[in-house]
This record gives sequence, structure tokens and C-alpha cells, in this order.
Amino acid sequence: MHLALAQEAERAGHRVTATDAYQRAAWCYHLGKFLWFEDRALHDELRERTVATYAKALPHLDPPGERVEVPFEGAVIPGILRKPRGLMRPPLVVGVPGLDSVKEELYAIENEFLRRGMATLTIDGPGQGENAPRFPIRADWSTVMTPLLDGLAMRDRGVDLTKVGFMGISMGAIYGPRAAAKEKRIKALVALAGPYDLAECWPNLNPLTKGGYVFYTKSRDEAEAAAKAKELTLRGVLAQVAQPVLVIHGGKDALFPPEQAERIAREAPNATLLLYAEGNHVCNNIPYKYRPAMADWMYLRLR
Repeated sequence: MHLALAQEAERAGHRVTATDAYQRAAWCYHLGKFLWFEDRALHDELRERTVATYAKALPHLDPPGERVEVPFEGAVIPGILRKPRGLMRPPLVVGVPGLDSVKEELYAIENEFLRRGMATLTIDGPGQGENAPRFPIRADWSTVMTPLLDGLAMRDRGVDLTKVGFMGISMGAIYGPRAAAKEKRIKALVALAGPYDLAECWPNLNPLTKGGYVFYTKSRDEAEAAAKAKELTLRGVLAQVAQPVLVIHGGKDALFPPEQAERIAREAPNATLLLYAEGNHVCNNIPYKYRPAMADWMYLRLR
């Protein structure tokens, strides 16, 4: 439906309407395969349609988006770069999705940072979006962020790479501290709805989520995925994260209990905990609360 609306509006010369509809259509293609793996061919087709459809919206977003590809282990890290209008060399916030999220999904979150004068680069890392077929999930995200920042520095992108923030969602929130423990070009982090230790949470995860870990870790079965989950921990890592960290969590998070967030905030030397008692996973039921708070906090650290 949304694709048809976009195409109709495009033919009529209604660029704004077409752009909005292409963005919605891409989001719907992504949701159509979310934690669903029964038909691999259809799953792959929907992933490709997500990317291709969003590409039609990119140049006409406000502000526009630009596809970026940074060389990475014989492939690329694909990203969407958007910069606030009228600012020279703004700070950069790298947005990292979760288990079965993708860069095209983060449009609304990007806008919160952009409206406050920060550029955004949302990416598909190992086990995510376009990179899911190429690489399994990995724990050590310094091996992702370091080549990403090195690659960005090889040409002028019009952003200030001395002021880089990291915003990670769900599993992306465990990747951020693990990267920042080694990669000190990351100056501030938001850890949104992530676990402290995935293995501790594993027994209570729902079957769909466990199936996602089997798929994106390229495991043979659930037992192998559970064993790999032991690598996805912040135990022994957070003491090395001197950068400021904002930990955001929902008190009613059914995937990762709030005690996980409290442990992150206790162990990270420079952490602030923002716990919303009524929030669900990723606080998706109260975006009007956590998104402005997150963007305001990041602005103060990167300005």
C-alpha cells in the first residue's frame, strides 16, 4: 500500500508525499520479516526491498540522507549519513540497531539528534541488515568501530570526527561499551535497553528472540546460540569505559530486566541511569520521553 502511494505521488510530482510514503514502505518491508525466518528466500527479498525502497527516500529526506560504504573485512559497513542544515562540521552520532533492527528503521531517532545540530550515521554492523548474510553477530565491536572511524577519516564527510557519540539500541547497547573500552574516539555513549550479560537473560527470552540469535549468530541450533551468548557480556569491560554513558531502560522490559541496566550504571565509572518505570523494551511505548532526553544528553556531551 505505502509503495503504491509513493509511486502515485511521485508520478504526480508530489515529492514530500512520495518521500514520506517510501520511508513508511521501507519500514513495513523490514517489519514484515522481523524475527521471522521460515522462508529464507522471502526473508532475503524483504531485506533487499527495505534497502532499495528507503534509497528512493534518502535524497529527499529533511535533511537529506547519503549512503556511505566503508571498507570492512573484504566487504563494507553500509551506513546512512545525514547532516543538519546550515552547520559546518557538526558532531557525529553513530546509531547502531539491535538484534533484528536495521539502519533504515532509525529515521525518527535520527531526527532527534539532527534537530539539535548533530549529524547521524546509522549503520548495519555484523549480523545486522545488509551485513547479516556476510557476518555473524560479534562481541568485540572495537573491531567494527575502529575501521569505521578510520574509513570515515579517509575523506572529508563534513562532520567533526573529534566529537563522536555512539547510540546503541538493545543489543546495540552492549556493543557500544565494548567498543568504547578500546576505541577512545567515542566520546559519549547511550545504552538504550541493553543487557549487562546476555547469558543471564537467555533462559527467560521468548522463542522468537532465541530464534533470532540462532539465525544472526549463524548457529546450528539453540544450544550453540546459547553458548555464544556467553561472549555478549559487559562483565569486566565497564571499568575500562571512562566516557560518559547514559543508560536508558524500561521498568517493564520483558527481554532484559531493569536489574541489568542498574548493573551497567553501577559498574561504568561515568554512568547516568534513566529508568522509566512504565517503559517496555526500548521504551517504545514512551518515545516522547526517552528520545528527547537522550538527544539532549548527547548534545551536552558533544557540543
